[in-house]
Amino acid sequence: MVKITYIENSGKVHTVEGEPGQTVMETAIRNAVPGIVAECGGACSCATCHVYVDEAWKEKTGNPSPMEEDMLDFAFDVRPASRLSCQIRLKPELDGLVVRIPEHQN
Repeated sequence: MVKITYIENSGKVHTVEGEPGQTVMETAIRNAVPGIVAECGGACSCATCHVYVDEAWKEKTGNPSPMEEDMLDFAFDVRPASRLSCQIRLKPELDGLVVRIPEHQN
Protein backbone atom coordinates (compact mmCIF):
# COMPACT_ATOMS: atom_id res chain seq x y z
CA MET A 1 0.00 0.00 0.00
CA VAL A 2 1.05 3.58 -0.70
CA LYS A 3 0.12 6.29 1.81
CA ILE A 4 -1.04 9.65 0.40
CA THR A 5 -1.87 12.80 2.34
CA TYR A 6 -4.40 15.16 0.75
CA ILE A 7 -4.63 18.62 2.28
CA GLU A 8 -7.80 20.59 1.61
CA ASN A 9 -7.62 24.35 1.00
CA SER A 10 -9.04 24.79 4.52
CA GLY A 11 -6.09 22.84 5.95
CA LYS A 12 -8.06 19.69 6.77
CA VAL A 13 -5.86 16.63 6.25
CA HIS A 14 -6.89 13.24 4.82
CA THR A 15 -4.29 10.47 4.91
CA VAL A 16 -5.34 7.36 3.01
CA GLU A 17 -3.77 4.31 1.40
CA GLY A 18 -3.88 3.27 -2.24
CA GLU A 19 -2.69 0.31 -4.26
CA PRO A 20 0.36 0.58 -6.49
CA GLY A 21 -0.89 1.07 -10.04
CA GLN A 22 -3.88 3.20 -9.00
CA THR A 23 -3.75 6.93 -9.57
CA VAL A 24 -3.81 9.66 -6.95
CA MET A 25 -7.28 10.59 -8.31
CA GLU A 26 -8.65 7.03 -8.06
CA THR A 27 -7.39 6.76 -4.50
CA ALA A 28 -9.07 10.06 -3.56
CA ILE A 29 -12.40 8.99 -5.07
CA ARG A 30 -12.31 5.55 -3.41
CA ASN A 31 -11.66 7.21 -0.06
CA ALA A 32 -14.20 10.07 -0.48
CA VAL A 33 -11.57 12.80 -0.26
CA PRO A 34 -13.45 16.08 -0.80
CA GLY A 35 -12.36 18.47 -3.54
CA ILE A 36 -11.35 15.90 -6.16
CA VAL A 37 -14.27 15.97 -8.59
CA ALA A 38 -12.83 13.85 -11.44
CA GLU A 39 -15.64 14.51 -13.92
CA CYS A 40 -13.90 12.62 -16.75
CA GLY A 41 -13.09 9.61 -14.60
CA GLY A 42 -9.35 9.85 -15.22
CA ALA A 43 -9.24 10.27 -19.00
CA CYS A 44 -7.16 13.48 -18.82
CA SER A 45 -9.98 15.36 -20.54
CA CYS A 46 -10.94 17.78 -17.78
CA ALA A 47 -9.11 19.55 -14.98
CA THR A 48 -11.34 18.63 -12.05
CA CYS A 49 -8.74 16.48 -10.29
CA HIS A 50 -6.15 19.27 -10.11
CA VAL A 51 -3.74 19.14 -7.16
CA TYR A 52 -0.54 20.84 -6.06
CA VAL A 53 2.26 18.35 -5.47
CA ASP A 54 4.26 19.15 -2.35
CA GLU A 55 7.70 20.51 -3.27
CA ALA A 56 9.45 17.53 -1.65
CA TRP A 57 7.63 15.17 -4.04
CA LYS A 58 7.84 17.05 -7.35
CA GLU A 59 10.87 15.16 -8.64
CA LYS A 60 9.46 11.73 -7.71
CA THR A 61 6.09 12.42 -9.38
CA GLY A 62 7.76 13.71 -12.55
CA ASN A 63 6.66 16.38 -14.97
CA PRO A 64 3.29 16.63 -16.68
CA SER A 65 3.00 15.24 -20.19
CA PRO A 66 2.17 17.67 -23.03
CA MET A 67 -1.46 16.46 -22.94
CA GLU A 68 -1.66 17.06 -19.19
CA GLU A 69 -0.13 20.53 -19.62
CA ASP A 70 -2.84 21.34 -22.16
CA MET A 71 -5.56 20.28 -19.73
CA LEU A 72 -3.99 22.28 -16.89
CA ASP A 73 -4.80 25.38 -18.96
CA PHE A 74 -8.41 24.80 -17.85
CA ALA A 75 -7.60 24.41 -14.15
CA PHE A 76 -8.20 27.01 -11.45
CA ASP A 77 -5.14 28.80 -10.01
CA VAL A 78 -2.42 26.82 -11.82
CA ARG A 79 0.99 26.93 -10.12
CA PRO A 80 4.40 25.39 -10.86
CA ALA A 81 3.46 22.43 -8.62
CA SER A 82 0.14 21.81 -10.43
CA ARG A 83 -0.66 18.31 -11.68
CA LEU A 84 -3.76 16.38 -12.62
CA SER A 85 -4.08 13.66 -10.01
CA CYS A 86 -5.37 11.23 -12.65
CA GLN A 87 -1.93 11.34 -14.25
CA ILE A 88 0.09 10.42 -11.15
CA ARG A 89 0.28 6.64 -10.86
CA LEU A 90 1.10 5.22 -7.44
CA LYS A 91 4.29 3.26 -6.94
CA PRO A 92 6.15 2.27 -3.76
CA GLU A 93 8.53 5.24 -4.13
CA LEU A 94 5.55 7.58 -3.65
CA ASP A 95 4.71 6.25 -0.18
CA GLY A 96 4.09 9.36 1.93
CA LEU A 97 3.16 11.61 -1.02
CA VAL A 98 1.58 14.94 -0.04
CA VAL A 99 -0.75 16.87 -2.35
CA ARG A 100 -2.83 19.97 -1.75
CA ILE A 101 -6.28 20.47 -3.19
CA PRO A 102 -7.06 23.88 -4.74
CA GLU A 103 -9.88 26.04 -3.46
CA HIS A 104 -11.98 25.26 -6.58
CA GLN A 105 -12.00 22.75 -9.41
CA ASN A 106 -13.13 23.93 -12.86
